[in-house]
Amino acid sequence: MSTTENTQLTQTPVATAAMLIRRPAAEVFEAIVDPAITSKFWFTKGSGRLEPGATVRWDWEMYGVFANVAVKQVEPNRRILMEWWSGDETPTTVEWRFTPHGDDTTFLEAANSGFSGDADSVVAQALDSTGGFTLVVAGLKAWLEHGIQLNLVPDRFPTRLGEH
Repeated sequence: MSTTENTQLTQTPVATAAMLIRRPAAEVFEAIVDPAITSKFWFTKGSGRLEPGATVRWDWEMYGVFANVAVKQVEPNRRILMEWWSGDETPTTVEWRFTPHGDDTTFLEAANSGFSGDADSVVAQALDSTGGFTLVVAGLKAWLEHGIQLNLVPDRFPTRLGEH
């Protein structure tokens, strides 16, 4: 018997990613709420801005997938709380925090929680989400600080390597 066969979760995993971005909080915040900017480093198309009470759709056309995003709370330049899901999935919660760090620098944090299913599924979702948000935050940093589109999200699962 392996040591992991009887392992049980005692805490539900939360996927996190965070990074210092050398831009003011208002600019980093706008990059998340405005799909015209967000599409430079994350999804390919968004149906609207993240505003309190809004439900928008984000598309990753290269993969043929989408997410519905319901905005629960917005504190301009400080915090966004949203739920997101695709199809008939159970929504998970995403919280963005924008903390000023000096005059023109922001510490950006993303946390995704509320994964559902058995323990193996919850852990797999949290690991996948951690990797995804890490790519997003790194891509955002490159875009805002240097104007470079790294194509991290589209290059994560290149079709020539088969199914992901």
